[in-house]
Amino acid sequence: MPTRPLPAALLALAVAGTVFLPAGASAASGPDTEARNRQIVTEAFARWQAGGSGFFDEVLSPDVVWTIEGSGPTAGRYEGRDALIARGVRPLTSRLATPIRPVAKTVWADGDHVIVAWQGEAMAVDGQPYVNRYAWILRMREGKAVEVNAFLDLVAYDDVLRRIPAAPAE
Repeated sequence: MPTRPLPAALLALAVAGTVFLPAGASAASGPDTEARNRQIVTEAFARWQAGGSGFFDEVLSPDVVWTIEGSGPTAGRYEGRDALIARGVRPLTSRLATPIRPVAKTVWADGDHVIVAWQGEAMAVDGQPYVNRYAWILRMREGKAVEVNAFLDLVAYDDVLRRIPAAPAE
């Protein structure tokens, strides 16, 4: 079976040495899988943008491996959805007065991979805006993301964590 070329964004990351398809994986998983994966992620983002709060439960497998690329205290590997939410999501969202909402997004799909470039905005509890740009590469299996490589401006993220004290544990 002939393989299809990777989308430019994924190809650029692969050439840069950041993302590699696992052994035996192919970008040619079929147009139906590709369309279904793109639709799942696109619709979940639309619900999030409209005020929904279930994106991570809807899209992520409970045993997802989520890697925040880069350096700094937040970068690293999170094994499982609960670990990601506890150590990667909640420290930021607990310091925000409003939820992060996607305000712009572009979604590409190639076989089992969905790439989302998006901008999120919120207001921090100190009245300053939180604005960040993200690129997420999701590897999907049976309608759920099982691996995610997340790229974002960690300086903006970590600034909120440094600037605003953590809320006392309940």
